[in-house]
Amino acid sequence: MFRRVSDVLEVLLVHPGGPFFRNKDDDVWTVPKGEIEEGEDLLGRARTEFEEEVGIPANGDWIDLGWVKQKGGKTVYAWAFEGNLPDEFQVCSNNFEMEWPPRSGKMESFPEVDKACFFSLEEARRKLKEAQIPFLDRLAEAIKQGAGELDTYSRKMPDFRL
Repeated sequence: MFRRVSDVLEVLLVHPGGPFFRNKDDDVWTVPKGEIEEGEDLLGRARTEFEEEVGIPANGDWIDLGWVKQKGGKTVYAWAFEGNLPDEFQVCSNNFEMEWPPRSGKMESFPEVDKACFFSLEEARRKLKEAQIPFLDRLAEAIKQGAGELDTYSRKMPDFRL
């Protein structure tokens, strides 16, 4: 999600929940994302993941931002749409379970996302995982061109295989 405030482009990023990210800020925020099933529609999954991680529906004209490969090998596909968070917004994310503390035998539940905030492109470059920074450049270029979709990125996307 992106918005324009006084001619400044801002993007919505999410901060991962859980104990490993509790005290981390720069280079850990991400676009809302998740896992897909074989044969699943990527844009449909993106809409669902946004709603599950942020807690509000994802509606609007979609801009295809293509894909990036993260350090761990995960391929992330992204789309953007213009919107805003409702007044009195509070992030409402799905939870995941993990053993915590490590080797304790106790399972704890944590939100997948603990914060969702808008950042200017400059701030977003510091907050966002390094591998996802090209999405910011692609969004800025698409808005500059007035494009609804960036077909060039779609054509370059690799075949997805689980």
